[in-house]
Formats: sequence, C-alpha cells, structure tokens
Amino acid sequence: MKAIQVGLLGIGTVGSGTFAVLQRNQEEIRRRAGRGIEITMVADLDTARAKALVGEHVQVVGDARAVIANPDIEVVIELIGGYGIARTLVLEAIAAGKHVVTANKALLAVHGTEIFQAAADKGVMVAFEAAVAGGIPIIKALREGLTANRIQWIAGIINGTTNFILSEMRDKGLDFDAALKDAQRLGYAEADPTFDIEGVDAAHKATLMSAIAFGIPVQFDKAHVEGITQLAATDIKYAEQLGYRIKLLGFTKRREGNELTSSPAVRGVELRVHPTLVPAKRLIANVEGAMNAVVVNGDAVGTTLYYGKGAGAEPTASAVIADLVDVARLATSDPQHRVPHLAFQPGAMRDVSVLPMDEIVTSYYLRLTVADEAGVLARVATILADAGISVDALLQREADEVGGEGSTQTDLIILTHEAREGAMNGALTQLQALPTVLAPIVRIRKEELN
Repeated sequence: MKAIQVGLLGIGTVGSGTFAVLQRNQEEIRRRAGRGIEITMVADLDTARAKALVGEHVQVVGDARAVIANPDIEVVIELIGGYGIARTLVLEAIAAGKHVVTANKALLAVHGTEIFQAAADKGVMVAFEAAVAGGIPIIKALREGLTANRIQWIAGIINGTTNFILSEMRDKGLDFDAALKDAQRLGYAEADPTFDIEGVDAAHKATLMSAIAFGIPVQFDKAHVEGITQLAATDIKYAEQLGYRIKLLGFTKRREGNELTSSPAVRGVELRVHPTLVPAKRLIANVEGAMNAVVVNGDAVGTTLYYGKGAGAEPTASAVIADLVDVARLATSDPQHRVPHLAFQPGAMRDVSVLPMDEIVTSYYLRLTVADEAGVLARVATILADAGISVDALLQREADEVGGEGSTQTDLIILTHEAREGAMNGALTQLQALPTVLAPIVRIRKEELN
C-alpha cells in the first residue's frame, strides 16, 4: 500500500523529534500501521535550519499554506503552538479535507469545540495524544481503554516545570524564587515561565481530560486556575510533617449532589488546578522532578495510574507518531465508526455545567500566624464550627521555633474534613479579621485521592 504523505508545520523541538523518531523506526511503524508514513513536506520560517534537519529528500517551504494546498498531503501535523495562526491553519487544513495531528493543548482547550465540529462535518480526524502529558498515552486510555467505565475523577501532575520546582523546594528547602532559577538554569523552565508556574498549561490539559472523561464540551474559561508562585517553603515543610506532599494538581470530578453543597440538587463537574496536599503514601505524591503522572478513578476498574515523561522531543514525538499510526489505520474507514474526538458520540455529549468554586467540596490545610496567648485556638475552633467545618488534625508550633527566642507569635496548622469552598471562604474572612491573627492566612486544598 502506498505510504501516507504527511506535512509538518513547525520543526522545533517536538517537530525535529518527530521527524527523527519516524525515520529511525520507519520499518517498525510500517509493520504496525500497515503502510508507510512519510513526512514529505515541512513548513518553517527558518527554512535553512529546517533543510539541515530533514535533508534534501523532503520539500521545505516557508509558507504553511503551501503544505495545506498540496493535494498529495493527507495529514497535517500542527506543532506551531498558540491560539492565533495555529487555529487558522488547523481549520484551513480541515476544510481542505486533511486529517490533523496536533500537540497544541492551548488551542484545543480554548477552540476545541469549534475544531472538533469542523472535523466531524468534514469527516476527518483531529488527533491530539501529544497535547496532554507528553509521552504518556492518557488520551487513548480515556477515550478507548477505559471506555467501559463511568469515570469518577481524574487527578494529574501534568506540568513538569512546576513539579520540578516543588521537588526542589521540598528536597533542598528552597523558596520559590530560588527553585525557579534552578529550573531555568537546567532548562526545565522557560525564560518566561508564566503559563507553567501560574497553572495555565496544566489547566489546558485538565480541560481536555475533563471533556473526554465526562462527555462535556471543552470549557477552559470555566476552570479554576491557581499556580505555585505564592507557595512558601514553610508550608511544604509543615505538610511533610503531617504526612503530605504538595503537588500542583489538575483535578476534575463528577459531582451529583452532596449534603455539603448549598443545595442538595447541585450537580456538575469540578474543574480546577491548584497546589494540593496529597498523602505521602499515594504513588502520585512520590512523582518527583519533571515527571508527569495521572490518576484516573473509574467505577469498574478502580484507580489506575499513568506515569512518564510529560515533555521533551522524543517522548512527545512518541505520542505524535502514535496518532499518525491511528490516522494511517483509519483514514479509509467510515467516519461514523471512528473513535469520537472526545470519546462520546457528538449527539450524546452533555452540556453539564462546570461548578463555580464556591460549590466545590474538598478538605483544607490552613496556616494561621497568631498571637501566642490564651484563647486564640478556642476562637478559631468556634468560627470553623459555626461554619460547619470540622477539624481533622492540628499542629501548633512553639513560639520560639517560629519567631526565635522570646517570640510572641506562633503558627497554627489545621487540617479540616471536607467542606464546601463557599463556607470556608466565609470562615476565612472571619478568622482574618481576628486581632490575634497577625498575617494573611494560608489556605491550600487537600485531596486524599482514595
């Protein structure tokens, strides 16, 4: 059978890795796909560099639209990134009847509904395994391997930069700024790391996993997003003493009403990214450095863990090429019988709401810097109890441990049982107003991941 011809838009780190792995493992890939897969055309603004990478047998152009216009190209790989020109080119490729493979989580998290609908209308595939967790095949697991399950929740360490920084803070006792500089020096963080450290990159990925798990539209604009820039080494140390580790988790959960919500009828999906205390005994809590891991809980299979490299040229290329193999296998099949883009048949998608943060239910770590005097703990406990929040564990430091000899203030560390976020917000407002609370209260959410 004739090899499938592929056009590559962007030959940066992932693009060059994809070309290299495809060349190196061509025979193995052909045996799996049933036909050859060849990148025969590359578009990149730096044409000289691109030619040096791909050699003389691959056509290199500076205009991506020339690739889309080529009638011999059956699949377009989009590795440009971002929301702008990438969206335009992907939609133009679909309109031209090309299948699309992309690693662009930002594009799909924001414009996925439009892109998937355009692809369905045209009868082409949009494959995006590389968009979430690099070389970990989590999209295929959710779309196909776990299709018998009613997914209950997903929790993922899905940004290697932030996980590396948190590992450095815990292992070396560094503050955030020092750990970030280490990450940049070693190449784990970009010169401008905003998307990573503010949680945006993880939220893009969590949005896609949530849509696939629950059969809902992609709704990035409704995700709650917090990064790690405000985390202190002190809280990482206290968490460790209490048997927890702090990870930046992308978390999504099916909710069908709970007595802790403002209304028993509240149902929907939680979709949030934020620093999270995780019990140190959980496998995911022991994922260190720049590695990624995703935990999925399904009603039939129970809890499953997917672990591996979430970035890098060849790990991500592994996912891109897996998508190419799927396209090669299925390109001639009836579009109605392919695996749907978001796992559920388009007509069976549900417009279930993403819950506002006031309605999410979780447990909490609180650190209060308080005056070291009688009655403080009693006032704190009363405010929490009045808000319906029960205390699970409490750690009070000696004043001289916190502020040195003769200090008149101390840290009060509280772990709570599950509570509604809105109730916690109200309690924190009252606690912060106490004259004996001497600094802004630190609140970090906690997930047991049972």
